[in-house]
Amino acid sequence: MINCVIVDDEPLAREGLSNYVREVDFLQLRATCENPLELLDLLDSSPVDLIFLDIQMPKMNGLDFLKITQKMPMVIITTAFPSYALEGFQLDVLDYLLKPITFERFFKAARKARDYHRLLMNPGTTAERNTEKRADYFFIKCGSKYEKIPLEDILYVEGMQNYVNIYTTKGKYLTILSLKSLEENFSEHSFIRVHKSYIVAIAKIDSIEGNEICIQNSKIPISRNYREKVMERVITSRLWEKK
Repeated sequence: MINCVIVDDEPLAREGLSNYVREVDFLQLRATCENPLELLDLLDSSPVDLIFLDIQMPKMNGLDFLKITQKMPMVIITTAFPSYALEGFQLDVLDYLLKPITFERFFKAARKARDYHRLLMNPGTTAERNTEKRADYFFIKCGSKYEKIPLEDILYVEGMQNYVNIYTTKGKYLTILSLKSLEENFSEHSFIRVHKSYIVAIAKIDSIEGNEICIQNSKIPISRNYREKVMERVITSRLWEKK
């Protein structure tokens, strides 16, 4: 059984989710809370595996609560605001449910929680855990649309203040995101920072000439601060020469 808690300031929302929980045989409702402050007391006194967490609430925003609380159980966001999706997933939430929530969508999220809970209880080998954690795609918000970006499609990323342009084999995507956050989530074996404004996919590099990297028809500058690292990672370790 998965012990869960519902946190929402709206009584009707709490009642609706409570009814959904009762329909799922592997979920056990421990409590409902009107705000995250009530949840803090509950976490100290009861075993909780899963939290259904609203975002817009008085006293404390749900995402702000996640930012300041360590060792959280699994979290599924429940909200009427799609604009928080990217920030939610950056905080490692398990799923993101938009109100009004259908039972079908709720049950899909609940099964995801069950599968992840089983993984935690039966972690298997280290290799299996690492494979599970290593996602091969992510989502970004472009205008009113959420775009799926497979990592293998990325050519390079260009940072522009609070925005990034993600150039892929299928096109260019502009989104509100920092280059630093992408760098922290990219695998260092597959991507490399070459300039304060650019990250490139190592496997997509066609050539390097002077202080420029060529990827398809694009030329990406290599800054002086990154040149030595780029040459070592991209060229020196893979250079074939006559002995």
